[in-house]
Amino acid sequence: MTETLTITRVGGQGDGIAETGAGPVFAPLTLPGETVRAEVRDGRAEAVEIVNASPDRIEPMSPHYGDCGGCSLQHWATGPYLDWKREQVRLALAREGIEAEVDPAVAVPPGARRRIALHARRGPDGRAVLGFKARKSWRLVEIRVCPVADPRLVAAIPALTRVAEAFLEHPKSAPTLHATWTLTGLDVDVTGVERRSGGLSRDAQMRAIEAAGVADLARLSQAGDVLMMSRQPVVAFGPATVPLPPGGFLQAAPEAEAAMVARAVEAVGGAKKIADLFCGAGTFTFPLATVASVLAADASAAGIAALKAGVGTAKGLKPIAAEARDLFRRPLAPYDLRGCDAVVLDPPRAGAREQTAQLPGTKAHTVVYVSCNPVTFARDARLLIDAGFRLDRVTPVDQFLWSAHVELVAVFRR
Repeated sequence: MTETLTITRVGGQGDGIAETGAGPVFAPLTLPGETVRAEVRDGRAEAVEIVNASPDRIEPMSPHYGDCGGCSLQHWATGPYLDWKREQVRLALAREGIEAEVDPAVAVPPGARRRIALHARRGPDGRAVLGFKARKSWRLVEIRVCPVADPRLVAAIPALTRVAEAFLEHPKSAPTLHATWTLTGLDVDVTGVERRSGGLSRDAQMRAIEAAGVADLARLSQAGDVLMMSRQPVVAFGPATVPLPPGGFLQAAPEAEAAMVARAVEAVGGAKKIADLFCGAGTFTFPLATVASVLAADASAAGIAALKAGVGTAKGLKPIAAEARDLFRRPLAPYDLRGCDAVVLDPPRAGAREQTAQLPGTKAHTVVYVSCNPVTFARDARLLIDAGFRLDRVTPVDQFLWSAHVELVAVFRR
């Protein structure tokens, strides 16, 4: 049924929301104050037509906008868009009964994403196609332009398409090419290859390796297993140069990483020993080690090995001790954290409930919490506040431009 709707707000997933007698209706790619006509089914608006546009609506940059599922908010002017991200953090805190002043969101420019995940499929004509998934669909949108990605990644898409061809050997394979731009070139890890039939054949592996050579990839791996490496992919964390593990975690945009690192280092000034938990390969570890000695821990053994390899590349650092440890199953207890007067956490989306619960028993006077999920962050913040910490500062960081995703850095003081 076609209905006329008035959009009152944008929800947490980036869709506009209209309040109706039958309940809220979610309308994609709309803005507060807009009047739209749409087919409404099960609380969702489809075939949306803008009747009265918001003055905050702008012309999207991407030719794939509206079809590609990657940028749900590219039509929103920068000011109100960043204000909305700030508000998502405030709302998440409010749900836990936490009142705090939230800083303006840190903006990240277009063309900053140094890692992207490109899905590979066969097109109707049988050729390999690379792209992103369409909105609310498994359908693939072939990508030729991407304003959020580093231009060097976009320029590599034709060559990566030839690499992907070999991984489409089995009809049940649904490869994803995780492409990362490093200081030594392009690092690609491929997941989603059918294994039950025996995995990639030797012939297909050789075709992939040959295509990777033509594409001048630094490294090509399959689910972490290296197929070829012409150069070790490396990244810079503070003064250190670190070898990136195949498929290893890396912050998506260097500008966002720099903003989060700067706030963490500033917050722990004066500390004598810092714990860096969920440290990965050392994103925060090495900048923190310019301030004080660091105890680093993460579940990824490959990440810890990379961190240790990076220690010898920088001069003037305070001592770093690193341990591979699952902080969900075996969080560091107050005894393990003895001597640490500051703690930095950068957990995955699930948050760090188990590890956070250990912190009140330590002597730490400062906790810096870096989060990619305001909801789990607010849950863990409640634990710290109830134990006597004060939420001193919260800064949203718009690492994933034009998406509903919000990152943040928060500082707690005892």
